[in-house]
Amino acid sequence: MRFRSTRPEAGVHTPPPPLPETMRAVVLDAPGDADALHGAIVPVPAPIMSEVLVRIVAAGINPIDAKTRAGRGVAGAITAWPATLGYDFSGIVVAAPYESHPFPPGTEVFGMTPTPRTPGTYAEYAVVPSLSIARKPTSLSHVEAAGVPLAALTAWGVVVETALAHEGQRILIHAGSGGVGHFAVQFAAYFGAHVIATGSPRNLDWLRELGAAQVVDYTTERFEEVVAPVDVVVDLIGNVADDTGTRSLDVLRPGGLLIEVPTGAWPEFREAASARGIRSTAYKVVPDGGALATVGRLLDSGAVRVFVDRVFDLDEAASAHRELEKGHTRGKIVLRVSDD
Repeated sequence: MRFRSTRPEAGVHTPPPPLPETMRAVVLDAPGDADALHGAIVPVPAPIMSEVLVRIVAAGINPIDAKTRAGRGVAGAITAWPATLGYDFSGIVVAAPYESHPFPPGTEVFGMTPTPRTPGTYAEYAVVPSLSIARKPTSLSHVEAAGVPLAALTAWGVVVETALAHEGQRILIHAGSGGVGHFAVQFAAYFGAHVIATGSPRNLDWLRELGAAQVVDYTTERFEEVVAPVDVVVDLIGNVADDTGTRSLDVLRPGGLLIEVPTGAWPEFREAASARGIRSTAYKVVPDGGALATVGRLLDSGAVRVFVDRVFDLDEAASAHRELEKGHTRGKIVLRVSDD
C-alpha cells in the first residue's frame, strides 16, 4: 500500500488517503506451541483518545511473546480470542489524535504497544499510546529499530534507573548476549561501571566489543569461582538453568543488589536474598517514550548499537518463535511486516 504526503499546499486542504478496513495479522486462537500462530485477515484497529495509528514496517520478537503464546506470560490478561501478540514495532504514523500532535502522519516512529490491552504488532497496523513512542533513530532501518524498544527499555530501567550504574561499580550481567543483555552491557559500560558478562564461547569476543571488562564462558567456568564480589547482579536467567539465580548470591557483596528480570524464573528470590543480607527487586519494563527517545539518541550517536540476529517475514512468525525458544539468540529476532 502506498502512502502519499498529507501536507496540504498553502490554502488547499488535501484529505489524507483512506485507510483500509482490514489488514493481515498473525493471530492465536488459544494458547499452544509455535504452530498455534497463524495468519488471518482482521479489522484495522481504531485509535481513541491520545492513541496514534501506526503502519507497522517491522515487529520485534521477545521471550514474553513466546511465554504468552504458551499460556504463561500475560496470557491471563487476554480477554478475547483470537489474539494478536507483539509489543515492539517500528513504522509510520498514519493517523494522529489532532493536527498539532508531536507525531503527525508520516512520522517514522518506534515503540511499544500495551498488548494484550490492545492488539499487538504482529500485524500491518497497531494503535499505540502517544507516550509509548519516539521518533525512529535516523541511523537505523525499521528492522533494526523494531529490535530496540522492549529490550532496551528493560535494560535502561534495570541498569540506569534501578542499579544506578556509575564509575567504580561492579555489575555482573547474566545472558549478556541476549536481547536485554546486549543493551544492559552497553548501558552499564557507557555509565562507567566495570561490567562482567556471562555468555557462550561464540559470544565472548562480541561481549568485550560491547564493553564487558570481563567475560565468563558459562560452558566451562562457574562464574562464582572466577568473579570477585560485585555490587549488582542483573539476572536475566533465574533458576531455570543450573541455579544461576541462587549461585549469583555467592558473588554479591553484603548489601549488594540482585535484580531479577525473568517472570516466574525464581519465585523465591526475595527470601533467598534477604537471608544473605542482600537487597533484591524484580523489574517490569515501562514503555516510556521519553526514555526511548534518549536511547534513540545514543543509537544515533553510535554509543550504543542494536544487533538483529534473524529476520523473518510476518507469515513466518511460528518459525521465529521456534528460533527464539532455542535460547541461543544473539541480540534480537525481528519480523518484517511490510515495505518501508
